[in-house]
This record gives sequence, C-alpha cells and structure tokens, in this order.
Amino acid sequence: MVAKRPDGIFPRIGTDAYGRNLADAIENTCAEHGVVPPPRQAITEGLATALPDTEIKGLITSRSGKKVLKPSAYRLVQAGEEQVLLLMCDVHGAAVVPWDLNDRTVSCWSPPVPEASQRVKDLIAAELALHEARKTAKTAEKERESCRRAAGDDTYAAQALAAATQKHEDADRRVVELEGERQALLVALGGRRPRPVVRAAEEDGEPKAALALAEQPYDVAVHMQRYAAENLERAGKTRGYDLAESLVDAGQLSKGMNVLQQWQIIRPDGTVSKLWRLAAVTGNNRALARLNIFRVRPEHLVTGMPQSLLPMPKGKKADPELLLLSQREILNRLSDRLNEAVAKPETDATDPSVRAGKIATVSAEIVVGCTKPAALEHVLRTLNVNDHLRGIQPYDEDARLIALFATLVDAYARESLLTDALAEVFPDSRGADLLDLVGVRDALTANGPLDPLVPLVPAGDDVSPAVLRDIAVRAITGLVFPEIPPEAPKRTNTRTVRDTGRFWPIVRGTLQEPAWSQTKARTAEARTRLWSAAIAQLFLHRGNILSALGFFGVPETAKGAGQDPRSLKVLLLGAEAGDATAWAALVQRMAPALIHAPQPFITAGQGSEAGDGRKGVRRTPKSALAALTLAYTATSSPGISRALLLAFAKAVLEHPDATQPPEAEDGKPLICYGEQHWGEGRTPITAGMVIAPDTEGRATHYVADKAWFDETFPVELGHPAPGGPGSTTTSPTAGTSTNPTASTAHGAPPADPQDQLAALRRELPARVELVEGGYQQAVDSAHTLMTDFEEAHRLRVQLGEDALPAEQRIEWMEKLTKVRAVAQASVTTLEQVEALILQV
Repeated sequence: MVAKRPDGIFPRIGTDAYGRNLADAIENTCAEHGVVPPPRQAITEGLATALPDTEIKGLITSRSGKKVLKPSAYRLVQAGEEQVLLLMCDVHGAAVVPWDLNDRTVSCWSPPVPEASQRVKDLIAAELALHEARKTAKTAEKERESCRRAAGDDTYAAQALAAATQKHEDADRRVVELEGERQALLVALGGRRPRPVVRAAEEDGEPKAALALAEQPYDVAVHMQRYAAENLERAGKTRGYDLAESLVDAGQLSKGMNVLQQWQIIRPDGTVSKLWRLAAVTGNNRALARLNIFRVRPEHLVTGMPQSLLPMPKGKKADPELLLLSQREILNRLSDRLNEAVAKPETDATDPSVRAGKIATVSAEIVVGCTKPAALEHVLRTLNVNDHLRGIQPYDEDARLIALFATLVDAYARESLLTDALAEVFPDSRGADLLDLVGVRDALTANGPLDPLVPLVPAGDDVSPAVLRDIAVRAITGLVFPEIPPEAPKRTNTRTVRDTGRFWPIVRGTLQEPAWSQTKARTAEARTRLWSAAIAQLFLHRGNILSALGFFGVPETAKGAGQDPRSLKVLLLGAEAGDATAWAALVQRMAPALIHAPQPFITAGQGSEAGDGRKGVRRTPKSALAALTLAYTATSSPGISRALLLAFAKAVLEHPDATQPPEAEDGKPLICYGEQHWGEGRTPITAGMVIAPDTEGRATHYVADKAWFDETFPVELGHPAPGGPGSTTTSPTAGTSTNPTASTAHGAPPADPQDQLAALRRELPARVELVEGGYQQAVDSAHTLMTDFEEAHRLRVQLGEDALPAEQRIEWMEKLTKVRAVAQASVTTLEQVEALILQV
C-alpha cells in the first residue's frame, strides 16, 4: 500500500520520471536556440531534484511530438558577446548553495597554487590534532582535580597526584605546541585559503553549460565550504538590516541567478562522489540566509547530509553514520519534518518550520544553456560583479576595486584592444598575437593560473613563476596606466585637442574619471588604489593595499606609467653590471613583493607628521621605495653594498614561490631581525620569508623584516643632499675611466684605483652576459628577417605579382648594408676584448 503524501507548505520533489522529462525539454529548447545545454546528469540530479513536482509540470509543454520548455518559462539574455538561456522557476528554499566565488569575498581568497592546497590539508590535520589534544588536556585536568580533592595523605595518594599533575602539564605543553603549528600554517597561508578553480563540465568530451570543481578530499571540501560561508556572513554584516529576519517576514522579493555545479568529493574509503547542486551566482547572501533559517549547513549539501540530522520516519531503523547524497532525499526529508512540525499546535514561533514558511519555495533564474561553455564562468562572474557594482548594498573597498579592475579588463577585451595594449607593454614578447584572451583575463584577475601569459615572455628568457608574476604586474600596470601618444607640435593661433590614444578612453569610461585635462591628485590616488588591489591578488600573502600610495602621481596617471621594457633577467644583469637605471627599474618591479610578503617591508604611511617623538620617524611608502632606489648609488652608507642589494632583490623576487621555510646554512634556527631581543612570542618562520644578507651578500641568521629594512635603508637615505653622490645616477659604463688621477664631480677626491679594479671585476661578468644576450637577439632578428623575405619571395612568384619599386628595394638594401658594416666593426671590437681578457 502506497503511503499518502503528507500535506504542507513545504514542497515534495518530483520523481525520476519528472527529471527525465525536464532534461528532454531543456535539451530540445537549447537546440532550437543554438545554445549548449548542461550535462543531462546535471539536469536530472541537480536541477530536477530541487524543483517541486508541480513546478516541473508547469515548465514543460509538447510541440511536434517533442517536449520543450514553455515560452514563459525561459528567457535568452545577452551577456557581452555570449548568450545565456535562463530557466525561470520556483525552487525549494533550501536547495541552493552559496557560490564560494562571490566577488564580495574575493579578498579572502589567495591565488590557486598547489603549495597552498597542500597547506590547507596540513592545517586541517593540525586543527584535528589540536582538538584531540584539548580534549586530552581537559580530561587530564579533571583527573588532577580528582586526585587533589581525594581524601587521605598517604604516599600512594601523593604519587597519584604528582602523576596526574605531570600528565596535565604534558597535555598543556602539547596543546601549546599544536597551537604554534596551527598558527605557523595560518601564517604560511597568509591568513587566507586558495581560491577554488572551476572549469566547464564535460559530457562525452564536450564542454557543457555547467561548472565542475576538481576532486578534493572530504575534509578539505568541508573546510573550504565553511570558510566560504564564514567570510560571506562577515561581508553581509555591513548590510543595514537583518537579511534573515527580512526573509522570514516578507519572503524573497527578488530573483537570484543560479548555475549547476558539480562537487567531486573523495571519501575516506577512496571512492569519489560526484554531486550536482545549484550554486547561487547572484544573491549569495540570500542563499546563505535561507539555509540558516532552515538550519541546514552549506557543507552538508555539497558533501553529504548526515542522516542523524534528518532521521527517517518513526519506526524505521537509521544508520547514524550514513551520509545522504541524493538531493531529492535530503529535501524531501527536510520538507516532511518541517510540515510535520508546523502542523503541531505547540510548535514555537522560533521553530524553523514557522520561520521558513515564506521561503518554502523561492523564485530563481537558472542557467540551462550558453553559446560558449568554456567562458561560462567568466560570464557569470561578470554578471555577479555588475549586479553588485550597480546595487545598493555596501561594498568592501578592496573587493570593489578588484571588481572594477575585472570590469576594466573586460572593457579592453570588448573593444578588441586587450591584445594591442599588451603588445605595446611587451615589445619584445614571443608573440602577443598568440594570447588566449580568456586565460589572460583569468590570470590578471587571479581567477586562474598565470600560464596563459607565457607568450608575453621575451624570447630566450626562461619561464618561471617569478617571471610570469612580473609579466602579470607589468600587464596590470600597463592596463591601469596606459601610455598616451606624444604631444603634437603646437601651431600658432590654432586650438588643438590632445590626442589621448586608444587606451586611455577605455580607462576613463570604465572608472568614470573626468576629462584628461582635469587629472588631479585625487584621480591619481584612486587609480593607484585600483592598481594596488589588482596586484595584491597575485600574491599569497596579501598586505595593505594602501602601502602603494604615492607610487604613481599625476604624470603617470595622465601620460602613462612609462615602464622599462627590459625583462627581469636583463634588469638583474644590468644592476649587477653597474647600471643604476636598471636598479631603479628593478626596484619598481620589486615593490609589490616588498608589500605582499610574510614580513612586509613597505607598509602604509606610519609615524608622526609633526615630529619623531610621538609615533617615530615619518615613513611613507614612497620614502621606503626612494631609499631603496638611492641606496645603489649612495656612498654615505657603509653598511650597504651592491652584493647586499642584489642578494636582497633576488630573494624578494623569488620569495612568493618558496614552498619550504628558509634555513640557515649552518642549521641554526632563524629569528626575525626585529625580534632578536624578544624572549618569547616570536613570529614562526614560514615559507616565503627572506633571510637578511650581509654586506657580502651572504645569508645571516636573521629573517629580514620591517625593522631590518628601515635600519638598512633609513629615511635619510631617501632625501639625498642636492648634488650629492646619492642624487646622481651612473651609466652602465660609469666608473671605468682610465685616468687614475681624475677627480670626481664637485671637487671630491679621486676614486681609489684598487676599488675601481675590484668593482670592474665584479661587474664585467654581467656585462659580458648582457652583450651575449644582445648579440643572440640580433642573430635571431636577422634569421626572422631572412625567413620573412623568403616567404614574401615565394608568395610573389606563386601569385605572379610584380616586384616592388626599385626605390623601395634600394632603400632597404642601403639600411641593411649599414647594419652589416656596424656588425663587422663590432666583430673587430669583440676580438680586441678577447685579447684584453687575457690581460685582466
């Protein structure tokens, strides 16, 4: 006998037959409109199991013997260049999971690097061990108190008390050790978690209109979902009213957009559960608030609901360790329990069955088709950003700036100028025309790996994480501070309008800035904040974005950043060869890493504006950067050497990629420089920290921190005396004068020839390598030119075209003849250098 279906306001989910009918209708409707549907399994297991059976009946109709969606049940929207098919329906109030990629919480996530994922696993294990250790310590404390209060004063009682006391002390010591390990892991993670990476779901090898997460262990999935919910709740507290109480009182007044997403959970026994769920693209706070009202945790929906939380009806035996994986079973049990509770007269008004009455079902729009599944995540993220930027809810400053930068990148792409803008920033790239623009957008907004930026790396340079991150920083700088064409010569009595080029109008329109002629300090500060927030997303350890204020002024904002086009490798060699301009450019490349380090070297402005007494010496970010730049040519600081600067620069540029904590060469423990006199409470040494070098560039026993940086590069170093040694820069050949008695500028005594010889011997290896790289680049350019001319000749013969005019050919030949003469003269010079090498 079939049990009668219970009545109530909370709906029952349809059977498998309803799910198959809905899948047929969606697939046929998508075929009619030329869009790609989700995987069939996603519809039957993730969508149909979230809809009441009566709702599915109202969505489907028959036409020409085929099941299709009713015209009133869907709409086709244009999202940029893509089209998205949205199903409009009412879903169960507890069927939607908050999307952990919400742009309001973007600053809570770090780049998705493998090392961070492993640290999350270590953190979970440490937290579990700490929980067990605290339980053991609590039990030991009770045993000690029991022994202390026990009657009698014989020897046995004293020994028992001593043993219990020792056990409690050991347990407390173990808790302290595990707390230290947990804190070290949190520091290594930068206090954040790596952003989950989603991709387009596939069916039979073809991408579909749904998303899928990579496989992750059960514990990691629970931890990450809880972390996402906690940060979403924290961001929602800025709301001017209580969202949960609003939903209880008036229900949900506006629709939210959802997408089908698959969670792949690796169980402890090694099996993999692939669960389809609805994820909220917009309305994440509402989705989380609804689950809180239903008293359902988000992690239980995506990893499996413990049956003990939703027991079976009375009289049926239940397994307390069983996890319910079927969404239909979870929602039906929840509805049955709430319907039963709300029917009882003694049910309190605070019971979920009463509070969730207005949101038993909610209106939603669900993505059931798109034209380009590979770009679906980006399209949905853009819709989320646009929904929030044009909304009325408070927006955290960091998250708002990151969202604005994502909109700026999309604006470049929409105008088909993203490739051109990057090609202008990287004139020596391997091939900017080979860029995957979708991957580039994800890389620049920290929503994916940096690998799509490889075509921007100069030919001949090795591809490494540090190089790709430098490319990303330069690309972001070029997009936020684009170059404008040089000013045309002014004509007499003629009004001219300054040409701002192709890129600046995109920045102005996206950021809603005033006219170019009205660029002021406020505009420069706002643009610098945007740049700093975008750069911060590339680093695991996220510093204060205000630490970059002053890096860019009105000239850079109006006319462009004016970046040095040389690669990181060439700048390092140039600085080693004595080129002060290369060091200045290298410091600009180092600046983001100096801010976003485990021990930041540049922080937001500190100290007193009036004097040093109250808050210490005034130190702005620009002062710190100027001191480090001028340290290269300063002669008044004997504790600074070129070897120290180069060792520090290399360590800083590589520190974000470190996977293990630094270690001293002799194995002695390291401590932060500013904590060397502390007795306890020292900062744990974690991966990414930089060992402070000595004047010879060798590693010391201290970790470089803000105290070391401020002591090594003081404020006074950034304010050289006019005309002093620190105010001049040297060329790559500076200091190579052959006259040992030549006096320096401003009447300074001549340089010691012994020091000159030592400096030259240090710099010449780098100069030889620079010349080698330059010649190799020239050879490659000549080979490319020959290949292009051969192809042009072949095509001309094949097509039967006429030859170029004689004047054009003669002009090209004259230019190449001059180049060949210069190359032959340089060969003679190199032969002379080879002879001189034997005499040095």
